[in-house]
Amino acid sequence: MIPAEAGRPSLADTAGADARTARKPHLAVVGATGAVGSVLLGILSERADVWGEIRLIASPRSAGRKLTVRGEEVEVVALSEDAFDGIDVAMFDVPDEVAAQWVPVAVSKGAVVVDNSGAFRMDPDVPLVVPEVNAHTARVRPRGIIANPNCTTLSMIVALGALHAEYGLSELIVSSYQAVSGVGKAGVDTLRAQLSAVCGTELGAKPGDVRRAVGDTLGPFPAPIALNVVPWAGTLQEDGWSSEELKVRNETRKILGMPELPVTATCVRVPVLTTHSLAVHARFENEVTVAGAHEILAAAPGVVLCDDPAEEEYPTPSDVVGTDPTWVGRVRRSLDDPRALELFVCGDNLRKGAALNAAQIGELLAGELRR
Repeated sequence: MIPAEAGRPSLADTAGADARTARKPHLAVVGATGAVGSVLLGILSERADVWGEIRLIASPRSAGRKLTVRGEEVEVVALSEDAFDGIDVAMFDVPDEVAAQWVPVAVSKGAVVVDNSGAFRMDPDVPLVVPEVNAHTARVRPRGIIANPNCTTLSMIVALGALHAEYGLSELIVSSYQAVSGVGKAGVDTLRAQLSAVCGTELGAKPGDVRRAVGDTLGPFPAPIALNVVPWAGTLQEDGWSSEELKVRNETRKILGMPELPVTATCVRVPVLTTHSLAVHARFENEVTVAGAHEILAAAPGVVLCDDPAEEEYPTPSDVVGTDPTWVGRVRRSLDDPRALELFVCGDNLRKGAALNAAQIGELLAGELRR
């Protein structure tokens, strides 16, 4: 369906739109065989049934595979222009360069695209949507595209959005502790291989012994990830910043509608398979209290408050993995600033950090398209 904001539809277009929205909209999942695509298929099977056909699309080498969604086996079709015939919404989880080529094709065939790549996130004509924070922006999409934020941003932004709505965010400083699945299967395979190499040894007590032990199994990381942390995620940008750090800055500003918000991020890769964590220093326009922050976070959709240090209750990746919410703990008022909070957040980077947020955006579109 041609987005209304792209121009005034003709009578024929209107009749066609009426016919299409009289039934459940049809969905395409592009990149269905990837890590996020697999999680998305599970989420689509768990949530409300708002879709008609769910068509699975992947590269030609994956065509013909059968995957299960909503209890049915569906055959994967190859990515092509014809694969988008009759599709109302297309969710993309593919590399940036593939998205840049094929997202416009899907739009030209009449689909609204929810894109999980970085190809369109900062395009001023493409809304960057987190349904709990800025759902209203999804309705204005001049290019027929809605972007899904980066997994690191998504791991914290639902909690920050709730606090911002009450106190008014004025500055943000974060350090991320990012799981290896953030770089895909290669990251997971590398960590598992390195853990096998160091398990049962005395490694980690001398300079360079872990690096020598893992040898050429560094995979996508610039240093060993087993028994180590790596203060780098992404690609090198100007003045020594990484692309992941700039994504946190730029995406937070866009989602909150605050283009001048001071944001600083340091992104670190840690030996965790799945679930990103962030230590957050958030400064607000108004004075804050821990009790007030607890009340806001406990009531916020998509957030679970887990904060009782006296009972050793706070979120960790191994407890959060596989769950949907953003988990928040270690909430403290800054010792030197009554307008600042310190908190620790965890979120599954494959679920809310990617697939779940895309599914939630899709549900917004399904409701709109059926009206």
